[in-house]
Amino acid sequence: MPNISIEGPIIEDVDKKRILVQELTDAATKAYSLPRETIVVLIKENSPENVGVAGKLIIDRK
Repeated sequence: MPNISIEGPIIEDVDKKRILVQELTDAATKAYSLPRETIVVLIKENSPENVGVAGKLIIDRK
């Protein structure tokens, strides 16, 4: 059973999450030639105060 884990900023819109999960599932189904029911997608969201880039928190870069 393939697992897809994607980590990034918070997505507020649940419909956008649905689209993301659907499109990742479609790509994995095609690549692995497996049924959709076997694909698991995990979304890990990080708020800007918990992520640093180039030595600064993202929240401070804006």
